Amino acid sequence: MFVTSSRKTQQIFELITGLIVIVVFVTAVVFAIVGHGQSKDDGYPLKASFEHIDGLDVGSDVKLAGVTVGQVTHELVSPKDFKATVTFSVRPDIRLPVDTAAIITSDSLLGGKYIDLSPGGDEAVLKPDQFITHTQGSISLQELLSKFIFSVTDNMPKSDNSKSDANKPASSAPSSGLE
Repeated sequence: MFVTSSRKTQQIFELITGLIVIVVFVTAVVFAIVGHGQSKDDGYPLKASFEHIDGLDVGSDVKLAGVTVGQVTHELVSPKDFKATVTFSVRPDIRLPVDTAAIITSDSLLGGKYIDLSPGGDEAVLKPDQFITHTQGSISLQELLSKFIFSVTDNMPKSDNSKSDANKPASSAPSSGLE
């Protein structure tokens, strides 16, 4: 009889433990789904147009002086000029001058891209949904490497076999006859 009671207690304990694990898992999944795509701090939206935004994605950081102050919220291609228009949020306590520059850069050679904001000195500030006009797009690592390789190969001295005696075979001219 004692064995049966102990077995029931163990089964109830295992059942409760299993239910707790399932509830924790379902809660984590719900928070992941509901929280996905929501920024921690809404801020106000700004826009910028770039020639190239290679590697910049929705959710990428927006930084000012190395500190994250917002996130990229939307990307699209303008049918008028075929430039990429990026919408991003900036914390509400950050008021940027109208001559602020937006530059797409990366933390490291293979790191993710982000928008680096460089504020200007103008007294007027950007309003929500206003465009930042001073921009520099993403620079592709592949493009940089190809430019470097072509510049090195273009600057290499070209060998001219017609002017070099070192590449000619030894002369088979007749000897002077003093042998």
